[in-house]
Amino acid sequence: MEEIKKGIADVEEGGTTETMADYSRELEASFRTVNEGDIISGSVIDVNEEGVTLDLGYYASGVIKAADMSSDPAFSILTDVHVGDVIEATVVKKDDGAGNIALSCVEAAEVVGWDRLQQYLEEKKALSVKVSEVVNKGVVAFVEGIRGFIPASQLSLNYVEDLDTFLGKTLEVYVITVDKEKKRLVLSAKEILKEKEAERLNHKISMIVPGSILEGRVESLMPYGAFVDLGDGLSGLVHISQISQKRIKKPAEVLNVGDQVKVKVLNTNDNKISLSIKAAAEAKEPDEIEEKQAEEYSSRESIGTSLGDLLKGLKF
Repeated sequence: MEEIKKGIADVEEGGTTETMADYSRELEASFRTVNEGDIISGSVIDVNEEGVTLDLGYYASGVIKAADMSSDPAFSILTDVHVGDVIEATVVKKDDGAGNIALSCVEAAEVVGWDRLQQYLEEKKALSVKVSEVVNKGVVAFVEGIRGFIPASQLSLNYVEDLDTFLGKTLEVYVITVDKEKKRLVLSAKEILKEKEAERLNHKISMIVPGSILEGRVESLMPYGAFVDLGDGLSGLVHISQISQKRIKKPAEVLNVGDQVKVKVLNTNDNKISLSIKAAAEAKEPDEIEEKQAEEYSSRESIGTSLGDLLKGLKF
């Protein structure tokens, strides 16, 4: 009797509940309808060279042939797909002849891919892509199964001479153009690189202490002042009023491009470096001035310390 009671307790505690849950899932799957053209998602339960099998939570499994997984020539089914991945695909056939549902990720990309790309554009979302092909004036990378073009001018902050060096590289990009009708997708790595460079420079600017004396090179002259290269990508402006002690009409009166100058940092407001050559000259250390005066004094040949020098000029 005790064994019977224990068995009933086991069923009540877990057995019946588990069976009902399984039955509920099977019942739901039996009422579910799947039509050709539907976009459905499933979890990968098997991957091989021929294709992928999905658990759709349906009475039949989903099968995607390798050729229907991606249009990207760099795509590798064994490398890029893993058991447990959730994949979205279009129903091509309700029965592939073996009791499975035939699916296609390539067709799904044409339906939902463009909508997602438009969303990425609006959200300015950073995407990781792999360059799969080098073409005229740029490279190709796939996003959401759709072929995207990255112009050579959008690959780097600098001029790109050899596009082949980007083949196979993984880049961070923004979507900058989406045209579903013309099937035109344009990406940019340069936009992200510009943002990162700006962050780097802003951090360095924030580390500069106003009042510091720095050395730099005059990189350009403008009617309103001179830009000084401080190194490491940083430059600052010396306003014309801060160039010289005397009044000048234009910077070129006292400065030339390439001149090495000492400057004092006035401020770093709004991540812009304001400099002064005049203030740097005024801020010379006293010991520097004294040392210079001592050198000038000791270099005069007419001044000496001998007795003859002391008696020179006296009349008896």
